Amino acid sequence: MLHAPLTSPGQILRDRWKNGIVVMPGAFSALTALAATKQGAQAVYLSGGAITNNVTGLPDIAVITPEEMARTAANACSVAPVPILCDADTGFGEVWNTARTVIEMERAGLAGIHLEDQVSPKRCGHLDGKDVIPRAQMEAKIRAAVAHKRDSSFVVMARTDARGVEGMPAAIDRAKAYMQAGADAIFPEGLLSEQEFAEFREALPGVPLLANMTEFGKTPLISAQQFENLGYQMVIFPVTALRVMLKAVEEFYRDLLETGTQAGWMDKMRTRHELYSTIDYPQFPEREAEWSRE
Repeated sequence: MLHAPLTSPGQILRDRWKNGIVVMPGAFSALTALAATKQGAQAVYLSGGAITNNVTGLPDIAVITPEEMARTAANACSVAPVPILCDADTGFGEVWNTARTVIEMERAGLAGIHLEDQVSPKRCGHLDGKDVIPRAQMEAKIRAAVAHKRDSSFVVMARTDARGVEGMPAAIDRAKAYMQAGADAIFPEGLLSEQEFAEFREALPGVPLLANMTEFGKTPLISAQQFENLGYQMVIFPVTALRVMLKAVEEFYRDLLETGTQAGWMDKMRTRHELYSTIDYPQFPEREAEWSRE
């Protein structure tokens, strides 16, 4: 149902991660964010890669604009009544771009964002060939981001991609420096094993940590329960739903073009009633009728 964004969603997210690991399904539109909440998600993650693929049909190579990201986020925050964390890439530029990104993303109704220390144009964190900016440059971005929060509970998370570029010790050192610069949480990207996640946890006691459980990347499949046992507060599944959706859509298109009918897919799709239930369609005329009464 359409609603105003949550009040202090960042605080809601912080409260939830104190009570156990927060599992965040990856969404790439308002509809998928809503669908995740209808299935019981207590928080949602908006993936920059998935949104880029969905909105532009292009790879995740810094071609999405902050306006496109903020618009997608605002639409999601208007229908999904849970805290939403959003990928903000490199802040879409330098310190002033980062400051404006925070303003626009918070205005959209998000619980928080994460900023990464890759050189722009960035690459998927699980691909080779990426590079990272100097640590001091990232620290400046974090300070700029924190300085432009309106709500102090809005989460500014720092992602470091240094593991695959400079090694684990450097990634840990960067994470510590980013916390000193004012980050609220850390997202170590591209770790290679449970042992590395454990090592990161041990090196940053008390720091809220987010794990990325993407598929087909450098990280083996690790369950949310395992991450909780390792001491992580959040885990995201950024592109999983997009991959599942695209496989089904491509198979349907192929069959439709071969047979000229959707008949073989009737039991594989949401019915009209089920779709309307997901988007709360029946409630809209009911509310209109309430507002029209004298």
